[in-house]
Amino acid sequence: MIAELEIENLAVIAHARIPFSPKLNVFTGETGAGKSMLISGIHAILGQRVTKDIVRTGCQKATVTALFTRLSPAVCARLDALSISHADDELLLTREIAADGGSAARVNGHHTTVSMLREIGEALIDIHGQHDNQVLLSPECHLQILDAFGGDDTLLKQYQESFRALQNTAKRLNRLGKQEQERSNRRLYLQKLVQSVDELGLEMGEETALEEESTVLQHAESISEALRHAANAIDGDDACSAVQMTDNAADDLGEFSDLRQEFALLCQRLSEASIELRDIADECRRLQDHMELDPERQTWVQKRLKDIRQLSREYQCTGDDLVTHRDEADGELAEMQSASEEIARLKEEKEQLLKTVSKQAKALSEYRKQTLERFVREVTAELTFLNMPNVVLTGKHTTGKLTIHGMDSLEFLISANPGEEPRPLARIASGGELSRIMLALKCVMADRDQIPTLIFDEIDTGVSGKAAQKIGLKLREVGQTHQVVCVTHLSQIAVMADHHLMIEKRTDGGRTETHVAALDAQERVYEIARIMGGENPSELLLQSAKEELERWR
Repeated sequence: MIAELEIENLAVIAHARIPFSPKLNVFTGETGAGKSMLISGIHAILGQRVTKDIVRTGCQKATVTALFTRLSPAVCARLDALSISHADDELLLTREIAADGGSAARVNGHHTTVSMLREIGEALIDIHGQHDNQVLLSPECHLQILDAFGGDDTLLKQYQESFRALQNTAKRLNRLGKQEQERSNRRLYLQKLVQSVDELGLEMGEETALEEESTVLQHAESISEALRHAANAIDGDDACSAVQMTDNAADDLGEFSDLRQEFALLCQRLSEASIELRDIADECRRLQDHMELDPERQTWVQKRLKDIRQLSREYQCTGDDLVTHRDEADGELAEMQSASEEIARLKEEKEQLLKTVSKQAKALSEYRKQTLERFVREVTAELTFLNMPNVVLTGKHTTGKLTIHGMDSLEFLISANPGEEPRPLARIASGGELSRIMLALKCVMADRDQIPTLIFDEIDTGVSGKAAQKIGLKLREVGQTHQVVCVTHLSQIAVMADHHLMIEKRTDGGRTETHVAALDAQERVYEIARIMGGENPSELLLQSAKEELERWR
């Protein structure tokens, strides 16, 4: 719980060091004295969003420091999870807000992030203000309130885990389903491509080879004649053949090969050339022997090329590309088959998850139904104590489609007067009734949320007299198990405090400052009397204030 709060240069608060009691702490003061700044300071230390406007005019920064002691097990667990030391059962949080808009945070003197403060703060303090009343008026929040009251979120977590799995499966199935029509058309195209190429029996490089063969077949006679002439010219019977003339040249030079080395080398080269020329001539004759005219082969080659080119035009690619595309199509068809199997698997998975989610939703709904009965009973008891003896509280619980929150819808209905049918809170509840309803909720949930400190800002809105006294008694009762901080303008609540602090606005040297001071017994008498009757209370009011304080001491 919070032991001390120190504020510097926060709007009208130049400096304040505020001690707290572990039980019921009450702040009083005139309207506009700066009570809202006190709450803003606490919000800042809890890592909530603040603006640079709250920095006191003329100052570079505002600083808020809070010392927490007697840390609860839940708080210690949170700190351990964040690797934050809490030796001596103490925790020091600091927040600085710069006039230029910057912000800094420290935990136990070590720099940290504002988000870290916020995460720690969620376990330290629960602040109730007018915003919470608006939440109470929103039916979409009522189910969350009931779940928080129930305390056991096991069924909800199990359901939400299954529901998210169902959502993910449905999304994947929907995405694959939208692609299925495209895949169907694509599948037909690919199947036709594979079938056409397979029926044709086309192989890689075949088109190029056939084109070469076709050209050769078309000029077979000319090529054969050219090969014959070439062979004869190189190594024919004619004495003028290339081989014969080369041999003659070698013989002529051979007579002088012993005279000079160059002549011997030339003879050797001529001999090698003669061998190469004979080999070329033999190759020409071999090719000529195979260059027979074959009209049937030529016809077949032309037809084969025609079939290949026709299929190539259909798919606007070459023969080799057809073979490549066919192999790629085969792989894509295999992937499509896998996608179809995935769709079938996801459909089965979705069906099983839907059964699981529906079963879990029913179990969660039944648990909520039982929790609602207990909730209505306990909150009604609290409201009866808070001077609403004729209150009838119920919950309009309906079931419908599955959502992340389950199959349930819930709206709290209330009747504050005999003979009236329970109606939605937003239609009939007054400000004072809302304050008491929220206090009743905080009371029944105080032990469940394990937050050690409860702060009530304007809990007394719209109430007075006996109802205000009952609120004070309830705050005092909660203060026996939790630290309670309350900002009030009612004496019936202020007299219940274990620790009374006054917020006072003063003008010094032309500047307005807010001072916060803990009141002693005599000062409390005067402040209670002031709340009862205004400034300069009479002796009668002072006596009444003293009696009230003694009555509840």
